[in-house]
Amino acid sequence: MQTNPSHTSLVALGDSFTEGMSDLLPDGSYRGWADLLAARMAARTPGFRYANLAVRGKLIQQIVDEQVGTAVAMQPDVITLVGGLNDTLRPACDMVRVRDLLTEAVERLAPSCKQLVLMRSPGRRGPVLERFRPRMEALFTCVDDLAARHGALVVDLYGAPSLGDPRLWDVDRLHLTAEGHRRVAEAVWQSLGHEPEDAEWHVPMALTPPPGWAARRVADVRFARRHLLPWIGRRLTGRSSGDGRAPKRPELLPLEGAELLPYEGPSA
Repeated sequence: MQTNPSHTSLVALGDSFTEGMSDLLPDGSYRGWADLLAARMAARTPGFRYANLAVRGKLIQQIVDEQVGTAVAMQPDVITLVGGLNDTLRPACDMVRVRDLLTEAVERLAPSCKQLVLMRSPGRRGPVLERFRPRMEALFTCVDDLAARHGALVVDLYGAPSLGDPRLWDVDRLHLTAEGHRRVAEAVWQSLGHEPEDAEWHVPMALTPPPGWAARRVADVRFARRHLLPWIGRRLTGRSSGDGRAPKRPELLPLEGAELLPYEGPSA
């Protein structure tokens, strides 16, 4: 791996994880690990260009159909691809089809950039992870195999003890907090060969007293009402949270002004 490489452009593909949910900015938009990573890379390289094609809720077929061709045409130095996890969370999931589509995406993307980055997505500890763990791990086995065949980097977020901590996940239990996204950005930064800014990003947070039984039940009810039931409703009606949404940054353009400034928001 090249040490402290000089990359001039980055294109990020994927779903809500790469869009940046739930790293909320004061203006109501989302930041996320990809934006953080791009800002760091831009600080080293004047004129650095960045595009983020990710849209929440996208399945791997949609990523292939709507994002891969655009990224290939951009010919950036670095492409990140995280997809397929939404598929594994669907009741009816054809893992052979997911593998085939992910393979198609990697085979098209790898020749079009200097470095393709894949990830083993993080998983929040709890019953949801246990239910879908076999599918997730099948997906990650495919990611590892494709990376070995095509010279891609794999960032292992699934194996990082810190990112399983429920305190690094938003109240919807599906998306990382600002601190979680910061740690992901650090992981990718180091995987690309840069000197660590936080060598202990993977280390678990200090233990704190767990919430009491009553507080947990209140949180469960709030989660079910605000997040679980709407999610089930979308599944039953064939809708997606990303329907009608455009990519957050569809053009490969230089970062400038406020985009280069870190937001010192809540850390967890």
